[in-house]
Amino acid sequence: MEPSQDLRFCVTPDRVTLACALTGSGPKLVRAGTWVSHLECELREPHTWSTLEALGHHRTLVRYDPRGCGLSTREVPPFDFETLLGDFEVVMDAMAPEPAALLGISCGAPLAIAYAARHPHRVTALVLVNGFARAYFSAPTTPPYLLEEAKLLLATARQGWAQEKSPFRQIFLAQLMGAAVSDVAARHLVSERMRLSMTPDIAERHLRSNYGIDVKAQCALVQCPTLVFHARDDQMVSLEQGRKLVAWIPGARFVLLDSDSHIMPAGQDAGRMFIAETIEFLGGSRPDRPRLSRRQTQILCLVAQGMTDKQAARELGLSPRTVEMHVALALRALDCANRAEAVHRAGQEGLLVEVD
Repeated sequence: MEPSQDLRFCVTPDRVTLACALTGSGPKLVRAGTWVSHLECELREPHTWSTLEALGHHRTLVRYDPRGCGLSTREVPPFDFETLLGDFEVVMDAMAPEPAALLGISCGAPLAIAYAARHPHRVTALVLVNGFARAYFSAPTTPPYLLEEAKLLLATARQGWAQEKSPFRQIFLAQLMGAAVSDVAARHLVSERMRLSMTPDIAERHLRSNYGIDVKAQCALVQCPTLVFHARDDQMVSLEQGRKLVAWIPGARFVLLDSDSHIMPAGQDAGRMFIAETIEFLGGSRPDRPRLSRRQTQILCLVAQGMTDKQAARELGLSPRTVEMHVALALRALDCANRAEAVHRAGQEGLLVEVD
């Protein structure tokens, strides 16, 4: 028997109907919209459903199909990231009027970040998975080969989206699923969701919108506790992008998943870790998690590498006295008596992330 979900609908100011689904019980956890979305297809994917079901034992999970996708209105006017953020605001007002936790997976992560920055009183926590703050076309340091790869995907998305044997479809699925793409049954289900989720035209428009995202400035405005997961060998969003995301959000904690899959972690160790860490985090069992400033994090990273105050000052273009002051503030924030203890605790808390 196929799992059940409570389907509901809300309407945006420009008359686009958004399909929403509720599963589980408990406080709300709202998943920001992500493309390749189809609420009914997800129920037919055993690994995806097992993760949703596990979260549903502790939270009421709210999901929705973005405009142009799945059960939502398929024929839509031109849109951009700001339009999609407005849609998320409509879903939150209709489905989670009380403060709630947000789950942002892939391109849903910047949506969740932007919403939390704009509506801090509405968000209790952020859980981000394989996300990013700056997409390839927005980041000034993106390597040329990645830009060329992104341009190639854009150029072939419309032609190859709906064709089962197209090179675009094969590359896209391989990057999306990682090693799991060799599982014929799982590959077929994800491929079917890809085909049914949207038309080639909408796929190209969502992809173009995703590549232009830049919410780095909003990261600094996030006030709620944040947990960031990233797959070690994610082929769609690099681990470097995940680490930058952690560095840019004040007090965010980082959990590395031993996986090469870009989609929601499921099965095996990565899936179990994701579920366990998320449930613990949302349960509020670690309210005393320390927060470090961007500069304190930079300096502790250098201390962890064995640098002295003078060496760290030279590296960052600061005076030794300023470095000493930031170390003292970090010791206080971490409630540690010395630098070695501070480095150790910061590492345990996932705070030692390089900051650009």
